[in-house]
Amino acid sequence: MSALSGRVGYFLALAAFVACGCAADPYRLDAPRSAAGVELVPYALHEECFTLAAGERIDFYFVSVAPVAFNIHYHDGNAVIMPIARANATEESAEFTADRREAYCLMWEAGAEPTVLEYRVRPLPRR
Repeated sequence: MSALSGRVGYFLALAAFVACGCAADPYRLDAPRSAAGVELVPYALHEECFTLAAGERIDFYFVSVAPVAFNIHYHDGNAVIMPIARANATEESAEFTADRREAYCLMWEAGAEPTVLEYRVRPLPRR
């Protein structure tokens, strides 16, 4: 096999892989996501992002060793919309229902004190 035909095969396989990847939403929340031991240095951010359609629901919780600023947000043009925002939180547990199709992010921001974060987010059935 020549080097040229090997390259062509490689690029065809790569193109097929990319085309298949575009068909699925990589941000789709199909199963629970969780993390433990997420270290945040002072003023650092951590996000967990996913796509929700209008009416889709999630259940989430988190605990943090030190207080953090927490929000669920999405971007609308240049605006950042925060349906949920908490300052100085060390834990939170709630359900959230999307009112429009968007890529939503759970975001934690450490304050002056470093912290360690644990969280879980999972999809819930529609009501």
